[in-house]
Amino acid sequence: MSIVETFEQVGDFDRRLALSAKGVLGQFNAAGVITAADVHIARTLARITREQDESAVLAVAMASRGVRSGSVAIDLTDLAADGASALPDLPWPDPQDWVESVAGSKLVAQGALVVDQGLVYLQRYHHQEVQVVQDLQARAALEPPAVDEAVLAAGLQRIFPGQGYAEQRAAADVAIRAGTSVLTGGPGTGKTTTVAGVLALLAEQAAAAGGRPLRVGLAAPTGKAAARVKAALDGAMAGILARTSDPATRAVVEPLAQVEASTLHRLLGWRPDSRTRFRHHRAYRLPHDVVLVDEASMVSLTHMARLLEALRPTARLILVGDADQLVSVDAGAVLADLVAGASPLASPAAGASSAASPAAGASGPDPVAETALASNPPVAVARLRTVHRFGATIGALAEALRQGDADAVVAALSSGSPEVEWVGDDEPDHTAYLRPVLTRHARAVLDAARRGDGEAALAALGEHRLLCAHRAGPHGVRTWNQLVEVWLGEETGMTFYEPMYLGRPLLVTANDYATGVLNGDTGVVVASQRPDGTPVRMAVIEGPSGAQRFAPSRLGEVETMHAMTIHKAQGSQAREITVLLPESDSALLTRELFYTAVTRAQERVRVVGSEAVVRAAVERRVVRASGLQGRLRALADPPSAESGAADLPPLTG
Repeated sequence: MSIVETFEQVGDFDRRLALSAKGVLGQFNAAGVITAADVHIARTLARITREQDESAVLAVAMASRGVRSGSVAIDLTDLAADGASALPDLPWPDPQDWVESVAGSKLVAQGALVVDQGLVYLQRYHHQEVQVVQDLQARAALEPPAVDEAVLAAGLQRIFPGQGYAEQRAAADVAIRAGTSVLTGGPGTGKTTTVAGVLALLAEQAAAAGGRPLRVGLAAPTGKAAARVKAALDGAMAGILARTSDPATRAVVEPLAQVEASTLHRLLGWRPDSRTRFRHHRAYRLPHDVVLVDEASMVSLTHMARLLEALRPTARLILVGDADQLVSVDAGAVLADLVAGASPLASPAAGASSAASPAAGASGPDPVAETALASNPPVAVARLRTVHRFGATIGALAEALRQGDADAVVAALSSGSPEVEWVGDDEPDHTAYLRPVLTRHARAVLDAARRGDGEAALAALGEHRLLCAHRAGPHGVRTWNQLVEVWLGEETGMTFYEPMYLGRPLLVTANDYATGVLNGDTGVVVASQRPDGTPVRMAVIEGPSGAQRFAPSRLGEVETMHAMTIHKAQGSQAREITVLLPESDSALLTRELFYTAVTRAQERVRVVGSEAVVRAAVERRVVRASGLQGRLRALADPPSAESGAADLPPLTG
């Protein structure tokens, strides 16, 4: 797949066209390579720095384009070579000359651009990337956290008893001993159980040291994810209490149930005057002893930089997430870079997650975790591998996707297992094939809604999800929402003139803290009645505290959810999932997208797409240019003069 993706113009007045752009910028904009926003940024920086070299100004526009696409930086050599092949009619600079001209430009001399590690950065993102590495390195240089070995050994056995918890026990041992740790693994591998145990063990350590109770900051990138991690941790804490009758454990675990979860923005202290700065920074640190961030794969480079600068040096940071899932909407793939960059330095920690890892005995810590600590990596990484959520075939499909083995993916899809259904080349009319499946599901939701049974309607809604890559187009959410409504109308005689029709499945798309309804919550419009018997409609929304009823007029931004995007589904699950893959030339068709969709299923997954599309998805990765992984791997080597880090001003809040 070409790294030079273009946009398709929608008329002469497409807002992505810069009508006044001339020269090279105008040509690249007219071809759909860069947008009007990229052109304006490039022209503004050229005017400020008095840069007149068109190739250098084009590099600014390309760097801006890269950030919009999620990359922190761009590789001009690869970009020029790929662009010259894909769009030969455009005046692409010679790859080597382009890099040299940018490096010697006024844009670089005055700090608008930075050339480092063969990549070209907008200055802001280079500074953030270097800051993240410097902060991680500074945290790793501190004395390791104090650990009472006897208390830890006893706690590990009590909270993670037996061989069934060996994987979680080894991972917890790694996290307890590290100032900065990452707990990664696929859905259903026990990440929440592990972090709940880690918090309990840290609370025991604090109690044994005779200090104040542990102060925990619990956060996630979105309101829905924060509510979900709070509910999941409460359940995991209840499980810990059920596994042990030790009064000392109960005394430290029960207060942890009072810890509130928040979005990362709220944890750092949202400021109305800035979108990238927060109330907590280097001069006003967060008060917590432990900060735990769930769904960390969704955290951007900017937010990771702000979080690290706001932490007290001695505070533990625990990042939890699946490094193989879709990454942040904003620039950066920080969790994936941390896992990949830390692996060579912390390979024993990764090994600690194996199911065959030796369990920690009462006499001391797990030897694998001890080896990981000896390497003193900037980030200690533990990966959980054993899946407990779904069956063997879905697990094999997910693992094949994670490994990028297209033949194994096709084999899993073709296995004939009741867990996996493949609607591929043998079924050319996917719309006709899916109609009875989707109509049956929508009808079940509608029947419960007509009875006024909100719980049954929500249960029916959770039975199935149709996941799409796109919002628009023949494979998009809008098209399939309309199709299901048409089919439902043909079967029942319903009309859809009223937006809040009975049985309408709802997806909340914005946080409303007044009602407690959060972005990502789901619900159904059901029949109800006033005290005087007058029939009305109510929206039953399933939130973190259970099902709540609202008048439809009280809800803010909602969408119909007969279908939803895979991005929106991230972090959720359903008993049965139908994945509608886009065409093979779609820029969104990637292995991470496919993996995220498949792992939303609890019991059954249906994949709709030809073998060519399936193989194309497996072969493509989310490509986000970044120097973070390389910087982490280079920490073991002496700093070089070419690193550029020494030229940065002192980091401030």
